[in-house]
Amino acid sequence: LWPVYPLTSGLTNNMVTKAVKQALEVCDVGIGILSDRFVEAYRFVSYKDALCGIHFPETKDEYIRARERLVFEEFLLFILSLRMTKVKKERVKNHYCFREQPEIEEFLLRLPFELTNGQKEVWREIRQDMTGVHVMSRLVQGDVGSGKTIVALLAMLYAGLNGFQAALMAPTEVLARQHYENITHMLLEYGISLRTELLTGSMTAKEKREAYARIAAGEADFIIGTHALIQEKVEYKNLALVVTDEQHRFGVRQREMLAAKGLYPHILVMSATPIPRTLAIILYGDLDISVIKELPKNRLPIKNCVVDTSYRTTAYHFMKKQIAQGRQCYVICPMVEENETTEAENVIDYTEQLQAEMGDSISVQYLHGRMKQNEKDRIMEAFGKNEIQVLVSTTVIEVGIDVPNATVMMIENAERFGLAQLHQLRGRVGRGKDQSYCIMVNCTRDQGAGERLDIL
Repeated sequence: LWPVYPLTSGLTNNMVTKAVKQALEVCDVGIGILSDRFVEAYRFVSYKDALCGIHFPETKDEYIRARERLVFEEFLLFILSLRMTKVKKERVKNHYCFREQPEIEEFLLRLPFELTNGQKEVWREIRQDMTGVHVMSRLVQGDVGSGKTIVALLAMLYAGLNGFQAALMAPTEVLARQHYENITHMLLEYGISLRTELLTGSMTAKEKREAYARIAAGEADFIIGTHALIQEKVEYKNLALVVTDEQHRFGVRQREMLAAKGLYPHILVMSATPIPRTLAIILYGDLDISVIKELPKNRLPIKNCVVDTSYRTTAYHFMKKQIAQGRQCYVICPMVEENETTEAENVIDYTEQLQAEMGDSISVQYLHGRMKQNEKDRIMEAFGKNEIQVLVSTTVIEVGIDVPNATVMMIENAERFGLAQLHQLRGRVGRGKDQSYCIMVNCTRDQGAGERLDIL
């Protein structure tokens, strides 16, 4: 066993190895931070043995035991420092005055569905936060399709009807535009006189200037967009609520930049993916947590299967049957174009092959991140109207695309995606009343990859 170190130019692995070996021989490394009681209780090796074992283990077991001790110390320090941070941290006082708005109750009564108990509970917690002594810092955690967006809209209505501005930051332009169109449509449909503004990176300089002026003048109540919401030139008149959607795509810094645009606004964070960064933000950001546990009443669980490449023809046949019933399908590929160094399905070639397989009566189109924004919008709009039956895409659709008529998600080279990504992709189907399916194609014989996909 030989250590491999991260190197900088001018240093070789051999040089670093020699230097570490000499350092361990001459230095008194001390006993570490753990008392004898801990070392005995967890049967840890000594601190010196842990350092020697992590750099120069004789056996794999020695390496594992060394790592165990060092990882334990690292986590213990991390958790203790967080405890201290939380003890010291004083929460910001809430200086916004919110009154109950009967229009929200009317809005809820007129919705074509009733909120689930989970949604009602989270809405109660949000209302309590926004009228409480301290500014809200809340994470709404809920599975894909559990209805987090409607809860966020209620919070935005609460701010808007009380005369304040609310901002909603989405991670992609496709999702920002979708939120903008859905919210604008709902406000019109339910006769709520609040104004929406869209702000994205692909807008022209003139469009942005005009939007900035309306936001600064308070002519926009809801500002919906991407990272463009935190650009220096954006000034808000009275921002009281910041909602970040699919929070795992944003760094803490970006969220803080948006919060800094107001005078300590309320913060609502939404995520479907329980991942380490979410945990870090909960710990660092002192967020309260709400969980929406159940799915809306008419949703059926998605049926999943992991298959090998020999199943493709059967899958295409199944997709044809679904399309004949008026449904639509997604196919996800990991790459945009063919790459000499990687054997993986790519969107452009795959679309051609699939179109030939499906026949002329079925429209197959592709979507990827390198396309121009207006082209992406055109494709998504056509897919939303069922003018396109099969959308072959990269993970650009991973977050928040809502087409309830889509019932099949086929993921090529599923072994190349992370579990969180696969979970998000699968969440693009099963959004309507029909039974939905997720077919994960494992293109490798690697046992680890197969086990990972079986977890899903």
